[in-house]
Parts: sequence; structure tokens; C-alpha cells
Amino acid sequence: MQTQLPNLSVLNQDNSSLFEQAAAAPLSDGLKLPETLAQHPAFSRVFQAGKLTFGLIAPFKGYADSPFPELHDFAELAQAADNGGFAALWLRDVPFYDPAFGDTGQIYDPFVTAGYLTALTRRIAIGTAGIVTPLREPLHVAKAAASIDALSDGRFLLGMSSGDRPVEYPAFAQNFDNRAERFREAWDLIDTATRESFPRRGSEHYGNLSGNIDMLPKPQSVLPKIAIGRARQDLAWLANTPDAWIWHGVDPQQVGQIINTINELGDGQTWKPFGYANFVEVLDNPNEPAKLYNKIFLRGGAKGLVDYWQEQRAQGLVHLALNLKPTRRPAKEVLQELSETVLPQFA
Repeated sequence: MQTQLPNLSVLNQDNSSLFEQAAAAPLSDGLKLPETLAQHPAFSRVFQAGKLTFGLIAPFKGYADSPFPELHDFAELAQAADNGGFAALWLRDVPFYDPAFGDTGQIYDPFVTAGYLTALTRRIAIGTAGIVTPLREPLHVAKAAASIDALSDGRFLLGMSSGDRPVEYPAFAQNFDNRAERFREAWDLIDTATRESFPRRGSEHYGNLSGNIDMLPKPQSVLPKIAIGRARQDLAWLANTPDAWIWHGVDPQQVGQIINTINELGDGQTWKPFGYANFVEVLDNPNEPAKLYNKIFLRGGAKGLVDYWQEQRAQGLVHLALNLKPTRRPAKEVLQELSETVLPQFA
């Protein structure tokens, strides 16, 4: 039976020419995180220099033959991931079922779900991967993110994206073609509203802050903001604006080159963590070697995956967001195997 995956055409644009000139080995020695991020409960759990951590993309299970996951065990799987040593739970922003795209994510709204998960779990980071900011009012995003940060004791990571499904934009009366510009504007408004008191910030596509009102709550220390995908931004923006970058459709041979490019375009002092997402099919035979298809669909046994991911860690990769949609095995069995066989090799 053929595994039903989302339409991968939007995920697999060839970006190889962007990184041809960079050296293969990562050149991040001497670069450091800002102290606020190095001490942040969620950020420091997910992004650790020299280590590789693992997150799970909701609904944390396989649903290979349908765009609609069965969610009766959603809470149980989130708690199993927390107890099993995973670094993060990632929530996608999929407002509609688009038959042409073929995947509904975790179905539930990401902010509502993030609040629910913070009450269910103890240590694991809760992140969005990512909020489609051109389809949302950025000040509402800021309010929701800061609220979850406060309620979770700093376990929230705000990942933001520009969106990749044109069919959704008319429903929100938004222009698909200018989403890159609106993404940057929304990012700046969210940053300003969550960082400054009685802020001043103008915008072309959204509202204006005039310094006469303040948004509460403010994050306990800092609100980590992560770029999810390219978001149609240039590499210099990715190197200097977000606190970390999580991509998809990455050629595994180019991980070191990507990291070098970002380091070279940065300020020369700040370490920019880089991770990526894959669809993963965990096979029954733990010794089955891992093989990558379409730069996004990875299949192999647990031990084969360990060997594959060890190579990625050696290139400087620090986080993997695993989407288990293609996996046909029972969800609890898969999470247990990953917790017992894979995670200890990277602890």
C-alpha cells in the first residue's frame, strides 16, 4: 500500500546553488548564544552546540494512509515523549483541509494545543512549526505566545513561517504574492510588542503602535523566535534575525555548507543553531539502513537511523524535527524504540 504524504512539490525546491561556495565542515567555533537564550529553559533544551536533539511533529504518530490522524491518544503520546527524553513537541499551523496538499497536521489550532500540552507535560519544549504569520494578526500572535511562555515557565518556542498553500489566502482576504514582506513586518511587530514596554512601531500591512498602550504579559526572559522554512527570506536575514532556523527538504550532504553560509553572513559573534524536519518511517527491522527519498522522506530501522543521524551531527546539525506520518507501526511502540535505541546514542 502506498504511503500518503503531503504534496512534496512545494518542499523540494532545489537550493543547492546557494551553498556551493561554502566549505563542508561547520565553522561555528568561537560563536556563542546570547546569555538570555543560553539560559532559556526551552531554547537551551532544544539547541545545544555539538549535540543533536530530537523533536516530534504533532500528532507524534504515523497516519500513513490518510490526511486525518486519529487523535484519541494525543495526550498519552505527548506525555510519552516528555518522559522518553525528546527535546520538543512541534505544532503546525494548518487552518484548512486542502485535498491537494493532503495533510491536516494535528487538526487542532496550534496555540490552543500548545496551552493544552504545557499542562500535560513537565520538561519538554513546546514549539510551533510554524505559525503562518501572513494569515494572522501579529499582535494576537504576540499575545498568545507571551501567554504560553508565562503559563509554561518558559517552555515555549515561537516558530513562524510564510505559508506555502495559495488556496488558503483568499479565505483570509490576503495576498499570497506579498507574503514575504508581510512575514517580515509581522515578525518585527511581534518582536517589538513582546520585548518593549509601551512600544512604538509602524507597519504598512498591519497596525501601528504609538507608545500609548502596552501588551501584557511580557515573556519571563526572552521569547525565542525561530524561522521555519525559508519563509521567502534571503540568507542574510536568516543569519541575523531569527534565534534559530529549522528548514525542510535539506540535502544531507549540504548541512555543513548551510551552517557555514549562515555563520559567514552573521555578525561573527552569535551562534545560529540550524535544524531540519523529515518525514520518517521507522521500520520493524532495527538494522535496516536508513535511506532518504526526495530530500524529505527518510525510512530505516532504529539502528540504521542512528548511523544516518550520527553523520548529520558530525556536520553540525543540532536539531531534528521528526514527522512520523509515514510510519505504520503502533505509535507507543515507535516512541519507546526511539527513546530506548536512538536518543541514548545522542545524549
